[in-house]
Amino acid sequence: MHRRFLHGNREVSKLTSRGRARGINGKVMNRKPMKRSVEKSDTPIVPVKRANNADLSSGALAKEEQSATECVEGSGVKERNADLQSTLRTQSRVGVSQAQERIREAITRNEQEQLTALLHHVTVDGLRAAFFGLKRDAAPGVDRVTWKEYADGLEERLADLHGRVHRGAYRALPSRRKFIPKPDGRLRPLGIAALEDKIVQSAMVAILTPVYEAEFLGFSYGFRPGRSQHNALDALAFGIARRKVRWVLDADIQSFFDRISHEWLVKFVEHRIGDKRVIRLIRKWLKAGVLEDGIEIETTQGTPQGAVISPLLANIYLHYVYDLWAQQWRKRQSNGDMIVVRCRRHHRRVRAP
Repeated sequence: MHRRFLHGNREVSKLTSRGRARGINGKVMNRKPMKRSVEKSDTPIVPVKRANNADLSSGALAKEEQSATECVEGSGVKERNADLQSTLRTQSRVGVSQAQERIREAITRNEQEQLTALLHHVTVDGLRAAFFGLKRDAAPGVDRVTWKEYADGLEERLADLHGRVHRGAYRALPSRRKFIPKPDGRLRPLGIAALEDKIVQSAMVAILTPVYEAEFLGFSYGFRPGRSQHNALDALAFGIARRKVRWVLDADIQSFFDRISHEWLVKFVEHRIGDKRVIRLIRKWLKAGVLEDGIEIETTQGTPQGAVISPLLANIYLHYVYDLWAQQWRKRQSNGDMIVVRCRRHHRRVRAP
């Protein structure tokens, strides 16, 4: 017996009428990104109130007035660009939500059939939402490109990336491997993906998540939206309190991420995903390899810990290897009550250098 805990994400973004429709000069702002040129309306509007401690009694009156004006809070080009960025971010999230809803409808219509058209849901809006969802201070990958650097000329970069993904010209880069300490003193390999790889993987996770959330079983709690180790412990405590339990078996899969079979993982994905372009993307990420101490190493098994796509791929693998088997064994072989709870073990987060 198990207990499901589902928590809906009710994130609501609010835009003021000023940020949504009009600029500071009263003109209607275009929602689409554009190249900007400095005009008269771009100059900051400075409030009348001067900065504190602004001394205008000295002989250098003009200089002091200029300094005081610079210190006074005002809204100018920077604020308007921030408003535009916030609007684009909101529009991107809405676009991703709409794509996920269409995928859910397709799943309802084709419960047992393969989904053969998914890549077209990876749009510029989806890539933009993925970019803004990344950690801004995360360590860079082998490309050495940071979040802030990629944000410069973002729309042109995303349009180019979108075109490469759909033409098949996108190439995954090796992950930069770093080692972080485990609580027992051993080292855990961490793969740091290049920034564009993170963006495309995150956009693909947003598309595949509704597909597999409809497939995963209720006792699976690891790396799933709205679920955590706390939910797993609650379900276990509820089951133990309501049933006669004499034995508790706690098992851990050693070096799981490092030993996932690429061949079987792709076969498992193909059970539900019939879009060959999506399968090719997953193969590219699995075969991208790692870069360790300047040496590129080919990967024949495993998926890098730290890659955005890895938790979902690991859950897909365990769904077919363990969850379905445990479910069938519990129904056909076990005697009495059997409680199954699968979750990820909590690890202390360490930022990679």
